[in-house]
Amino acid sequence: MEKSNRFLLWVFLVGLTSALCGAAYLFILNRLSLLMGPQSPFFGYLSHGLILVAVGVAIALLERGVGPAGNVEMLVDNIHEMGGNKERKNLLCLIPTSLICIASGGAMGPEAPLVQTTGSLGSWVSDLKNLGVSEKRTLTITGMAAGFTVLFGAPLGASLFALEILHRRGMEYYEALLPAIWGSLCGYVAYAALTHLDLSPIWSFPYPAQAFQLRDFGFSILCGIIAAAVAASFILSNRFLSRAFKIFPPLARGATGGFILALLVYFSPYALTFGEAQMNALAASVPTVSFLLMAFIAKFLGTSTTFSSGWKGGFIIPLLFMGLCLGRFLHLEIPQSQEILLVASLMAALNAGVTKTPLGSVLVVTEMTGIRLFPTTVLAVMTAMLLTSSIGLIESQRPREK
Repeated sequence: MEKSNRFLLWVFLVGLTSALCGAAYLFILNRLSLLMGPQSPFFGYLSHGLILVAVGVAIALLERGVGPAGNVEMLVDNIHEMGGNKERKNLLCLIPTSLICIASGGAMGPEAPLVQTTGSLGSWVSDLKNLGVSEKRTLTITGMAAGFTVLFGAPLGASLFALEILHRRGMEYYEALLPAIWGSLCGYVAYAALTHLDLSPIWSFPYPAQAFQLRDFGFSILCGIIAAAVAASFILSNRFLSRAFKIFPPLARGATGGFILALLVYFSPYALTFGEAQMNALAASVPTVSFLLMAFIAKFLGTSTTFSSGWKGGFIIPLLFMGLCLGRFLHLEIPQSQEILLVASLMAALNAGVTKTPLGSVLVVTEMTGIRLFPTTVLAVMTAMLLTSSIGLIESQRPREK
């Protein structure tokens, strides 16, 4: 019992410290965004284009001078092999690199860098206390869950997300579930106290739910099929573009990505930023079919360019943005459908199709949007998972070690 209580203390410590790290990271990110991002008062197409190219050069220089930044794929692999992240020195490059990438308007969010940081924090605490591999894995997952919670404001969804992202077909390190939830809740309370966070959802979608009809199940299956097709396209396009960018030398790779992003801004402003601040305005607008398609394509291309050219960030929130665009587009094409069901289904299913996090995606969308948990959302997610089970973007996802 004493050993169990002591371990629970480390869980609380990791959750609390992860929240403090997350708050500091987001504070710096917000300040940098005001200086060098699209929302800067000094924004201009030419000047911002130069900033994007300069950031691409800075990425290569930082990695050459400090060392590689690592990625979520490496973290997932280390969790399977050793229980946690052994390459914590990668954070020396990852943190500054990701901050300038996201702050300048790269179309990827802070979720991956922050989760790598908080997961590494859990690994460090376990090494400090000489814990075993299983305990180290649990504390690493707890740190990841707390990091997701800071970004999503969704403790339960974040905990499941952190567990599921390690695998292709659902949660397998089940023994880490309750510690992850405890750590997430501790991180949530600490972050809420620091930032005066309230209980309202991050996004508000003004689409009323109507009486359920049997055809809604058919629409949810359709959403799952569409999400699977888009998820597969996103995965394959990123694989292709990653190989294409390797043609360029490392110093020019990030700069080329920044130049392409600068060109994409002329196509649509939705090509820049990871989309969190754009969601409420998009949800409340009265758009046309062409507008929604342009917003979706712009975010798809912007995120793919950002990811493939070596910029640092996460693609979860951009995928949710794309799902919102597709849900609203499908409702315009099928007016007899319920918009709220389509939006929730496509946001969750598209994210699950890429990240392989069915339960986490459903709960994160539910908690972040305030949308009631619909059976149709679950059906769409499971359809997308079934159709994309053989393809994934995180290659190190695999079953737990026997």
